Formats: sequence, structure tokens, C-alpha cells
Amino acid sequence: MSGAASPPVNWDRSGLPGWTYSSRELFDLELATLFRTHWQLAGHVSDLPEPGDYICFDIGHERAVVIRGQDGRLRAFHNLCRHRGTRVVADRRGHCNKAMICPFHGWAYNFDGTLRGVAEADTFPDLDRVAWGLKPVELEVWLGFVFIRFVASGQPPVAELLARYEAEAAAYGAADVVPTGDGFWTDEIAVNWKAVRDVDNEGYHVRQAHPALHDLYGTAYHDEPFERGAARSEGRFNDGPSRLWSVRAYRSIIGDTSPLAPAQRGAWVYIALFPNTVIGLYPDSVTYYQEIPLDAERTLQRGAVYRHRDESRALRLARYLSGRIDRDTLEEDQMLCVWSAEATKSSAYDGVILSDLEYGLKTFHDHLREKVPVVCLPEEPGAEDMRQQLAAVDRG
Repeated sequence: MSGAASPPVNWDRSGLPGWTYSSRELFDLELATLFRTHWQLAGHVSDLPEPGDYICFDIGHERAVVIRGQDGRLRAFHNLCRHRGTRVVADRRGHCNKAMICPFHGWAYNFDGTLRGVAEADTFPDLDRVAWGLKPVELEVWLGFVFIRFVASGQPPVAELLARYEAEAAAYGAADVVPTGDGFWTDEIAVNWKAVRDVDNEGYHVRQAHPALHDLYGTAYHDEPFERGAARSEGRFNDGPSRLWSVRAYRSIIGDTSPLAPAQRGAWVYIALFPNTVIGLYPDSVTYYQEIPLDAERTLQRGAVYRHRDESRALRLARYLSGRIDRDTLEEDQMLCVWSAEATKSSAYDGVILSDLEYGLKTFHDHLREKVPVVCLPEEPGAEDMRQQLAAVDRG
């Protein structure tokens, strides 16, 4: 994301040190400090329309299941049977008829998490149905998006973090969209998760690296810095002629077919939530994508696309075209991520220098420096020092 406002001329233009993109010890510290304690987007309420519908979400050493109860409420639990710790539900998403039943020994749990039944119950002491139920995970719904948090922390509620964007996201119909039928998409890339965020958090590279996006936006791309855990970007459609047929066709269709107001028909808007989530608001659809760190140099990219409920054939075509542009952009960004990550191990690498247009990236790094201060060090600390910091985080 490129910085829209002019930053102070003396702001620190250096990025993170190279060691932070491959350190195993730092990776473990980030899992504990960031991903366990910050909100993660698990899906949309429309992914779970009926009682018994569930989706799963895994990150780091944590795994969760979100399920709709018989009372219509969504609840989230650690996907961990209280008997031996097996996953209570194994699929990425699915439906349970009357209970969640552990595939290991058949312990059953109600949709509200309480223990329903135990196989060979007479071989156990009396088990309290609540005390031995599934452990809850914090859940919050914001304009239809389902966020979970494994460990309570000082991070504010999602509604507070994203309050300044709520009216705009509502105008794009975020709360009322439905799944496209494609489900969640995933793609693995052999880089540290921060390398992906570094590319996505600045628009300076759009002109050179993304022909379709540049054709769509021209110079009308605007980024805002990260403030209080969130940021916004906007690409307003270029008024001039388009060179690419996909962009030309998309712009000609969307202006007449989108059910949104004129202000929303002419722009793509992105809302970023620290550390790893972006919601995309398009005239034809609502999307999200995020990075799931797998190890120090391996990341799972995950996301979904949602359509307007009463989608016309023309709007469906527009959604196909926007998806085509997004897929091209993803492939282009992935190559940039790989090249940038490779550079951090080169003997010639001595850091980076950031443009004024990369102020969004700088403020993202500032958030990282605040939450994980060790990334400020030019050289990697010893493994024992890092383990002690991790132990301190685990102790709370």
C-alpha cells in the first residue's frame, strides 16, 4: 500500500532486518505474540446458513471450529476433544446432524459445546457436561465476517478497530453477500509470511508489476497508513481508455449492472487488519485474503469470494472478470515475494530504503516493532535469548 499522506521527511526508511524473514525462533515468537492473540478472519456468516454447519480454522498450533447452533447462534471452540485431544471435526467445512462426534472414540458434543455423550461412560468417573465440554474461542461478527481470537489480549474488539470503515463496507453490501460455490481457496508459497505482507502493503509497484491493475486504476490508487491496527486502500477506476480487454469489458459491464450506488461502482476498496488479513470490497463481489504462517519460510495464502445475493448474469460475468484480474495479480505478487525473500540471504543484501509511496509498509513494520520489539535488532539474537522471550510470552 502506498502512503497517501506526506510523511515526515525524517521518518525511518529502513525495513526489517533480513534475519527476520527466516528465523525459526522469531517465527515461534510471532505465533505466540501475534497470531494467537490477534483477531483472525475465519469466514462469513453465509458460510454457515443452517444449524450444524461448521467451518474450521487452523493457525500455528491452534485449531478452531465455528458452528451454528440450534438456536441460530454462531459459536467457536477449540477443535480439540477433551478426551485425548483429537480433532472433533476433521474436514475444513461440513455439517453435523445432531452433534459433533469425535472420530477417535466417539465422544459427542452439542452445538453449544457441552458434552453430550461418552462411549463406555461407565469406565469413566462422572463427567460434568459443561466442565468437560469443548473449550470456547472468542468470536465476533463484523458486517457478516466471522472473526475469532484464541487468547484474549489488549487488542480492541473488531468493531472498534474497523469502526471508521463500517459505513463504507456496509455500502458495498458486505453483510448480505453469499458464497460463490468455490469455497475457500488456498495457495502455498515458500516465503515467510511477512514477505507477502511487505508486497501487499504498498502500491508503489502497481504501475510496473501489475498491468491489469494499473490499467484499471491508472494513477488513482490511494493508500492510507496503518493506524490503530488497521488501514485502507482505494483504487478508483481510470476514466481513460483501457488497453486490456478484460479491464475494458469489466468497466463497461459494472457501471450498468452493479446494484450499488455510483460511488461504490467505480472503485475497489481494501481494508487491512493487522497482522495478516485484508477484506476487498468490489462492485461485483466482496472478498478476503490472509496469510497463514506454516513455518519460518512457508506460508499458506487463504481467502474466499462472496457474491451479491441477487446476482444477474451480467454481474456474474463482471465477477469472473474481476477474479481474472485478481488471479493475475496474485501470481505477479507471489513472484515478487519469492525474489524479495531470496534477497535477504544474499551476501549483497544490506537492507532496503523505502520511498514516500511505501509509507503503508513502513507503518505496518512499526506495528510489528511495537508488538515484537526484537525485530528492531540488526542481528538475530541467540537462540536461548529468543526461547526466554517466548517463555515470557507463554507465562503471560
